[in-house]
Amino acid sequence: MDNQESGAESPRKARGRPRDWHDKTAQNTIKSLDRAMEVFEYLSEEQGKPLSVIADEMGQSPATVYRILVTLETRGLVEFDRTEQVWFIGARAFVIGARFLRRTSLVDRARPIMRRLMEATGETANLGIEKEGSVLFLSQVETHANIRAFFPPGSLSPMHSSGIGKALLAYMDGDRLDRVLNEASFEAFTDQTITTAEALQRDLEEIKARGYSIDNEEKNTGMRCIAAPVFDLNGEAVAGISVSGPTSRVSLEETDRVSLDVIKAAQHLTEAIGGTVPAPA
Repeated sequence: MDNQESGAESPRKARGRPRDWHDKTAQNTIKSLDRAMEVFEYLSEEQGKPLSVIADEMGQSPATVYRILVTLETRGLVEFDRTEQVWFIGARAFVIGARFLRRTSLVDRARPIMRRLMEATGETANLGIEKEGSVLFLSQVETHANIRAFFPPGSLSPMHSSGIGKALLAYMDGDRLDRVLNEASFEAFTDQTITTAEALQRDLEEIKARGYSIDNEEKNTGMRCIAAPVFDLNGEAVAGISVSGPTSRVSLEETDRVSLDVIKAAQHLTEAIGGTVPAPA
């Protein structure tokens, strides 16, 4: 009996990749290309250095590094300053990076990361951005538990009482933060809501120091949220990712543990959109 008669499916033909594409062993890599990419990545972090320094710091021969740099230069990926005799990343690298950014969808990139976050914590994962002084929720992956937080995509929430909102506020530049705080109503939703700019500023300093925020029943009594910021290629906080759940499951004692998963998810999403986590001030 053939596959069609038995109802068995024939193996799907992979489009655009060979049968052994999962195999990343040495036989399926191009060593010279891999070495060239190492030089290219090094130069992206250590720009403006002469050939001898690059070769020495990478532990490669100057002749090998020179051939790589000249090859990359012909493609516009690196540039040579003949006056200073140093190498830089070229304009073509920016063009390619810009193409990546055009195909990058924050929501699409976030979905698998949010799903893993929900599975790791057992709580609902959320994605949000700042929109005209409020948090705009873009996506959510719900927990399987009966009692759960619910923020449908498209819903808005005040920033001062939101985990994602406070995570974004903590990394805003001073002038923009002042404008947002001056326009905020500081409405009290529960006894825990922060209702003054001074108190919120203190909370934001703590958030920035530890890398994550907590909505401790500040919007809804009995619900707690832990959030961390997502950064773009300029190191600016452009989104926040969080987990939300009832205080009976997301206890204060569990905050440190859960925050590690949230921070890791935010870092993964930052990397997925080509972003950079800013250095501590």
